[in-house]
Amino acid sequence: MKKLLTVMVGSSLLFTACNDNTTQEEETVMTAAPISINQVSASPEFEGAQIAIGKVTSTPEGDNNAIVSFQFDVKNYELMNQTNDAEAKMCANSEKGQHIHFILDNEPYAALYKPEHQVTLAKNSEHYLLAFLSRSYHESIKTKGASLVYHFKVDENGTIQELDPPTEPMLFYSRPKGTYVGQNNTDNLLFDFFLWNTEISEDGNHVMAHIKGNAVDTTIVVTNWKSYFLNNMPLGEQTIELTLVDKDGNKIEGAMTNVTRAYTLAAEEPLPAE
Repeated sequence: MKKLLTVMVGSSLLFTACNDNTTQEEETVMTAAPISINQVSASPEFEGAQIAIGKVTSTPEGDNNAIVSFQFDVKNYELMNQTNDAEAKMCANSEKGQHIHFILDNEPYAALYKPEHQVTLAKNSEHYLLAFLSRSYHESIKTKGASLVYHFKVDENGTIQELDPPTEPMLFYSRPKGTYVGQNNTDNLLFDFFLWNTEISEDGNHVMAHIKGNAVDTTIVVTNWKSYFLNNMPLGEQTIELTLVDKDGNKIEGAMTNVTRAYTLAAEEPLPAE
């Protein structure tokens, strides 16, 4: 069964469309729980919140890898605090509080509750790191200074070389991520991404989000860079493919303009294996 929902997200209204040839069974699925997308209500702002790269070091490990350690300088923001409207948001929330989203090469982020992190990387490899300050319920802070992109290389000796800051448009994936269990976590599914070196608008660049999963095949066109909730999402494993496109809908070429992520929604925890 296939469900097709096309959504324009910006200042315009949302709309749905279905094929005239839809079977009765498919139509029942579509009308029983139509997906909707809604902008997240106003969240606390953190005036002057800043994050910057502190110290980056590397230690060679064997012939092929290096252990790279990052330290961050965080100002005017309290890691591990609960954001004061977390309960009212009624979505998945970290019990450990506010944190940093550490996104390396558009892979799933690591949540940092202390301003430090360590990863193992291949020698002679190039990387893009996005780090931003996150509210306890994982919504990014999009104000100036609350994020950074660090472009670097691990050379053949395992040494870090900082490269020129990127100038091309970039799109990084943040949420949804992982497994969500129970109604409190699945009713309001945070949909959040991060832009770099670009803006989006109805008559400019925009973001295409293609959601596929159990009885759903949904395209969302986002023209306003905000955080959103996906509602009435079916249970099961799903994927979201994000693509940064130009005003004509053509994919913008670049190092970080397309990414696909899988995640799972479940009514309850699976039973333990016997």
